[in-house]
Amino acid sequence: MTANSPNGAEIYRRLIKAIESRELKPGSRLREAELAEKFGVSRTPIREGLKRLEAQGLAVHEPNRGMVIPSLDHNQISELYYLREVLEGTAGRLAAQHASSAEIEILQEMVESDMQNLADAERLIKTNREFHRRFYLASHNRYLVEQIDHMRLSLLLLAGTTLTDDDRRRLAIEEHAEIVDAISKRDCDRADKAARHHIAEAHKARLKFFTQLT
Repeated sequence: MTANSPNGAEIYRRLIKAIESRELKPGSRLREAELAEKFGVSRTPIREGLKRLEAQGLAVHEPNRGMVIPSLDHNQISELYYLREVLEGTAGRLAAQHASSAEIEILQEMVESDMQNLADAERLIKTNREFHRRFYLASHNRYLVEQIDHMRLSLLLLAGTTLTDDDRRRLAIEEHAEIVDAISKRDCDRADKAARHHIAEAHKARLKFFTQLT
């Protein structure tokens, strides 16, 4: 491996991006030889990257299949969303207290832009991730952001996205608007409630989506 060749940490980041973009999906097999060819490296950094992926619960060994990206079952989805509801409610409360005027304006602009592009599902899938990221940062609590970032890795194991549904897409943006309005008015209780409601609705949509897939 040359000095400029990707190391295990870089391969891990690339694998995360591949899962996030759905290039690698739950159920996908992770073959060292194929990944080494794909990334143009030896098997050593691939092996290191896969170990990190496994440590985060984003890869598991299955009999007769080797290492694969796991899928979440019904109970795991519910456990994840219950935790997400608590964390995002807290983020809403803290953002209402600490978000700067510039941060609030950016969130408002994102909501307005998304409202104007409701028909573009692929675009909104990307901007939804960016909205939530900026929302978390507006809490100005590094430890909360770290916990949410860790939880976000588990969210990558969810099959598909509920934002392909027209109604859910519209409602999600309306829920974003409610969160941002509460933050802009510095209403901590309302921001907490709005964020929790948003995740509770996302949870219901996800369970319906899960039922359709099984």
